[in-house]
Amino acid sequence: MTDHASLPSPERFAHSHDFLGRGHDRNARRTLLVVALTAVMMVAEIVAGYATGSMALLADGFHMGTHAGALGIAAFAYAYARRHAGDPRYSFGTGKVGDLAGFASAVILGLVALGIGIESVQRLLDPVGVAFDEAIVVAVIGLAVNLASAVLLGHGHDHGRGHGHGHAHHHHDHGHDHDHHHHDHARGGGDNNLRAAYMHVLADALTSVFAIAALLAGRFAGWVWLDPVMGIVGALVIMRWSVVLLKDTAGVLLDRTDPALVGEIRESVEAPGDARVCDLHVWRVGPEAHAAIVSVVAGPGLDCEAVRARLAPVHELAHVTVECRAAA
Repeated sequence: MTDHASLPSPERFAHSHDFLGRGHDRNARRTLLVVALTAVMMVAEIVAGYATGSMALLADGFHMGTHAGALGIAAFAYAYARRHAGDPRYSFGTGKVGDLAGFASAVILGLVALGIGIESVQRLLDPVGVAFDEAIVVAVIGLAVNLASAVLLGHGHDHGRGHGHGHAHHHHDHGHDHDHHHHDHARGGGDNNLRAAYMHVLADALTSVFAIAALLAGRFAGWVWLDPVMGIVGALVIMRWSVVLLKDTAGVLLDRTDPALVGEIRESVEAPGDARVCDLHVWRVGPEAHAAIVSVVAGPGLDCEAVRARLAPVHELAHVTVECRAAA
């Protein structure tokens, strides 16, 4: 019977499960700035709408409010993920909190698109008077605010390409080897929380551009019908963005496997010809990190340490568990 006192301390093998992207804190600050900017614009439009009696101003203000709410969700997700990054209740850290927020944001984006589409169809069937000059000014200001927000969010592509440090922890137990390391990632999945925030900003900018075009046509050419038509087109485009974002974030939340990464893992393990992967699970645990459980049927002389060494070049893997089984 093994004396526990003779075993090394478990703390010696402890390691972090912080899989937040390296741009997490920077993206959080940018998102907070955009939330503030959007909220100020929303309040200004609603106040101006009540003061002038403009339904167009009021509608745009409340529409901006839905985006402010979605951006608020993104900001909250960043704060929550950072605050609980070391919480042991989250087995693989809080790297997927952003994907959960992105999914919720995509649902809101779809509802906004649906609302714009329904309102546009109603106005196409039953035209209403439009205060063109006032509405054009509002649309131009809204476009400027959204362009500024897009710049703050780094055009929706500001996600880290890797980590500038590496560390490894190992333990051996009944043929199992557990490895945790960080490398530069060639296929970082990107920050879906930031991406969702950017899509809300882009949706607002798109509706502003369409609105400006339609309002100018209505003001100078009398094409009043173009305003609701542009609304329908914008709603369809935004709905498509919503569906794409829903699919991508749902895939992460449901641990959908990346086929290219699976192929790379299998090739790395099986290439020498002395091992076969019999069970493999790969899933994303953060914007720039994947975890994997690899079960291998190993030939004579091949152990888990050797299999782990073969997987070291697969830089997307940040948390790996290897199980070796002797070939019959």
